[in-house]
Amino acid sequence: MTALHEGDLLDHYRIEKLVARSGMASIYKATDTMDGKPVAVKIPHPEMEADPLLFDRFKREREIGQKLSHPGVMKVYPDEKHSRIYMVMEWVQGHLLRDDMSGQPLPTERAVNVIARVCDALDYVHANGVVHRDLKPENIMVDDADNIKLIDFGIAGHEGSRRLTFAQLSNVMGTPDYISPEQVKGKRGDGRSDIYAIGVMLYEMLTGKMPFSGPNAFATMNERLLNNPVPPREIVPTISPELQEIIYRAIEREPKNRYAHAREFSQDLRNQDKVGVADRLELKDWRERKSGIPRRILNYVMLALVPIVIFGLLLWVAKRA
Repeated sequence: MTALHEGDLLDHYRIEKLVARSGMASIYKATDTMDGKPVAVKIPHPEMEADPLLFDRFKREREIGQKLSHPGVMKVYPDEKHSRIYMVMEWVQGHLLRDDMSGQPLPTERAVNVIARVCDALDYVHANGVVHRDLKPENIMVDDADNIKLIDFGIAGHEGSRRLTFAQLSNVMGTPDYISPEQVKGKRGDGRSDIYAIGVMLYEMLTGKMPFSGPNAFATMNERLLNNPVPPREIVPTISPELQEIIYRAIEREPKNRYAHAREFSQDLRNQDKVGVADRLELKDWRERKSGIPRRILNYVMLALVPIVIFGLLLWVAKRA
């Protein structure tokens, strides 16, 4: 179909400008000529319409967006008679949370405030039987007052919907840095998978680093099945033990050990003085790893000296012979 340009009319929406373009759709800022309000218009690319899986993703996002109504969730307006396939959403002032994350830690108070608000919105989403499945900084908008909006419910699903598999990874499984261990194993995941993603984001916002990394997506995902992350306080010592404990509760490898609900996560963030700090196996493991480093270095040095000592003894024997 013909691309849209500034001033073009799409039904009763006047296109103002292209604001974003992904592999699946273009998003325009537009004006509703019926009431003069700004809106966002999302139009799938023609190749997306021809792909049943991708087009189903677009329709699911539209359906879920119309169902949800919360200040922390981008609203999708009800369908009208459209001359082509697209969805109309509220226009949100602000920017993506990712734009604020440059590999350096964010101020603790701000990170906690933003994530608590994400938890509030997510609690509403889960209460309505929806799991986002792709929470990441690119799918959270913030304004100048740090009010948030969850966006892009393209791979979201209702509880009890079909499970995800590795074969569908590129299209419907989410982003490798943030998906939960159970999703890595090919399980469907539930609201606790979203909580895991938020925990990873909080770790990243507070430390400037990802808890798990690797040379490729599969290595990154496998890392979270086998190893524990560097304790946040080892990276940024000003992080309190209570806040570190909250992070650990959110990114537990086993879903049953995580926060059961986003509101519990939010409550702990807002009442850190009431959070008990556990003597975690993750911390014991880290202390053992740290204490083992000098010993390993000494072992390597001793092994390196063995041939030198042997050579010296042979030389001494040869001189006395």
